[in-house]
Amino acid sequence: MPHPSAALKKVGLFATCLVNTMRPRVGFAALKLLEEAGFEVEVPKEQTCCGQPNYNSGDRNGARAMAEHFLKTYEGFDYVVVPSGSCGAMVRVHYPKLFEEGDPLKPRMEALAGRTYELVSFLSDVVGIELAPAATPLSVTYHDACSGLRELGIKAQPRALMGQKKCEVKEMEDAEVCCGFGGLFCVKYPEVSGEMVRRKTEAALASGAEALVTGDVGCLLNMEGALLREGKEIKALHIAELLADMTE
Repeated sequence: MPHPSAALKKVGLFATCLVNTMRPRVGFAALKLLEEAGFEVEVPKEQTCCGQPNYNSGDRNGARAMAEHFLKTYEGFDYVVVPSGSCGAMVRVHYPKLFEEGDPLKPRMEALAGRTYELVSFLSDVVGIELAPAATPLSVTYHDACSGLRELGIKAQPRALMGQKKCEVKEMEDAEVCCGFGGLFCVKYPEVSGEMVRRKTEAALASGAEALVTGDVGCLLNMEGALLREGKEIKALHIAELLADMTE
């Protein structure tokens, strides 16, 4: 049922690079959730990378150019929703830092950043959505992706929404510890990254859950890849796929 807060509100869905190229089903799941909540949703074709790789490697000019393009692309929406904690944090937390005081674009960027939300945070904190139970609820264990947890304060929200789906949450050991992806970290330090994801997948398996769930596609692909290489039988799902009943 459409939520009252959705009346006449337009959402720009920022799909992100990894969703678009590696896991498009996450984008469709996010779209389904937002439309079922009653929002008018658009996915601008002009969207590009958020610029986080540039920003993390010190290329502030490149990141600034992408921030300006993001502003041009999404400023006309009431909300911007991102199915990724890391990309959401890039926009919400770091974009305003790319504009100096006195820059006429700074207040516009701050305003847009303030109405940009990670998907689960938006559904829980802004909409207060109520979800129908899943037809076949899964037992799940949740990995708290670094950016979503530490920069956006996303911790209780996904667990509450999974509870609405009647999923049994089996907490893994060190759920808040990094999976080893870390954007450029896994490229610069592959041995360390590999050991970190090995420990993460071991913890997920030890939980006894049927599915390993997270809110960031980078973490999801890293953990899913490790599980596949090890031949482990546990689903790896983005939280949007779980909430939208798109788990197969």
